[in-house]
Amino acid sequence: MAELFHQTYSPVGNNVLFSALVASLAPLVLAVMLAVVRVAPWRAAIAGAATAFLLAWLVWGMPLPLTFAAATHGMAYGLWPISWIVLSSVFFYNLSVESGDFDVIRRSLERLTRDRRIQVLLVAFCFGALIEGIAGFGAPVAITASMLAGLGFEPIMAAVLALIANTAPVAFGSLGIPVTTLGGLLAPMLGHDTQTTTRALSAMVGRQLPLFSMAIPAYLVVLYAGWGRMIAVWPAVLTAGLTFAIGQFTVSNFVGPELTDTLAALLSLASVAVLLKFWQPSDDYADTATASTNVIRDPSGRVLRAYATYGILVITVLVGQVGNLAGLSNMKPPANVTALFRCGQIGNKLCPEPWIGENASVDPQGFRFPVWEFSWPGAYTMVDGKPSAIVQREAPVVPASSAYPLTFRLDFMAAAGTLVLFASLLAFVPMLMFGVNLSALGVAFGKTLKQLRLPIVTIAFILSIATVMNYSGMTSSMALALAKTGWLFPFFSAWLGMIGVFLTGSDTSSNTLFGPLQATTAKISGLDPILMAATNSSAGVMGKMISPQNLSVGAAGVGAVGREGEIFSRVIVHSLILTTLMGLLAMLMAYVIPWVVPSL
Repeated sequence: MAELFHQTYSPVGNNVLFSALVASLAPLVLAVMLAVVRVAPWRAAIAGAATAFLLAWLVWGMPLPLTFAAATHGMAYGLWPISWIVLSSVFFYNLSVESGDFDVIRRSLERLTRDRRIQVLLVAFCFGALIEGIAGFGAPVAITASMLAGLGFEPIMAAVLALIANTAPVAFGSLGIPVTTLGGLLAPMLGHDTQTTTRALSAMVGRQLPLFSMAIPAYLVVLYAGWGRMIAVWPAVLTAGLTFAIGQFTVSNFVGPELTDTLAALLSLASVAVLLKFWQPSDDYADTATASTNVIRDPSGRVLRAYATYGILVITVLVGQVGNLAGLSNMKPPANVTALFRCGQIGNKLCPEPWIGENASVDPQGFRFPVWEFSWPGAYTMVDGKPSAIVQREAPVVPASSAYPLTFRLDFMAAAGTLVLFASLLAFVPMLMFGVNLSALGVAFGKTLKQLRLPIVTIAFILSIATVMNYSGMTSSMALALAKTGWLFPFFSAWLGMIGVFLTGSDTSSNTLFGPLQATTAKISGLDPILMAATNSSAGVMGKMISPQNLSVGAAGVGAVGREGEIFSRVIVHSLILTTLMGLLAMLMAYVIPWVVPSL
């Protein structure tokens, strides 16, 4: 029987500050290799994971088998459900490209108006948010920057506008994966199930970012054309920002994170399009030499079919989410469909300490479809015939010594990735009926695998870093040091989130590395962990525009490779301003209007 592991938070010189500095080596190695050495992200993630593993084992005293269990659990969680959602989302996007639907939508946007200011709103803000909601991972900046450049915008300005527009939607990007990931990591820390924690985080982020969503359209037009020319198109600016903010707040609070960006972007796009039917700017701010004057005119039926593809995605995921809200994902699994994983009775020679099954202590029947939930091997011991977590958190992180469970749930039917894959297959049926070759399905899937083979490795190892740091106590060591910032912590919380995305290029990665740290620090400081963890995600989006990875994507999209420094110099000020505002908003919510924070 394995002995319990009691976390210690000051293993270095019995000093929490020194211990926190040592604990920060793992994310620091990741950051230096990404931003300074400029190695491939998957290599940096492996180096960071190795650093965290060694520190947990040799410095924090985590037993080697338990350290291995935490590392492999993080990798498994990175593969399911995180990478599964990403894979399905990017597959859907690639399928829309192969079928021609994506180009039809792009051309329909170009035909709506020749006014440069409104093109910024439609392409950079609305359409960029739609791509972020479905694909994410750099696609919105690359696509919208190249579209703006194709419409005649100066290349560097096109990249700048695309980068700044790609802020408000990022926290709910790629079917809400940043919030979903954060919810999965925080649930065991806060003592709630993953779905409840994720919904609370989604609601909190959805009460912060809409304020910025309303401002970003005006911000973009002022940056491009000046204050006076922005006022001249204020109906379009107000429509784009307000409808997106309303959609973002409503969906994130009452449906969940998965469809927040997609529905909000579609609402914003449709609203601006309808507005343009009845209103046009009084002044002319168009370039008659742009490609929009000669763009191909698709039949209205073809345009409708293209948008219907995204409608199928929305309806499919919505139906799945309604089912989850109704409790279908929490139904007791059906009887075994296979005896392959059956362990038999507790204590037999084949499975002396059963770990497979929804409740290994009383139901060791093995694999159950579609739900498989179990205590992670190597992370628990049997106490009085029941599984008990080996890791024990200690004061002052928790009031008294308590178990820190490490479980894994594979819920195939309720997973967002499964819903998106199903939507992709449904959307392909009408594509076939209207002449799309069956081979497009294989081409899109092959392209998706090629695009994501290394990012999936990166995701797995970054989740490994976070899990090892959380369960060894390294995260808590850093949290205890950060708690010494006192009442200013909410302000610094925003900056920590921004720095995380600046270094990693991903709000998901920043939430993985610093979300649990923010929540732990909040609990120690007497603040709401949901607020601080959500602030990590909401403020993190402000670092997206200055991350080296995104700068490279933006430069490549407009044919300005080698001019990343020029783009950086034009967006850094905006990143700092927006992060400062988010920090002030976090302080306001923490101390003045705490009732705005959703309760678990």
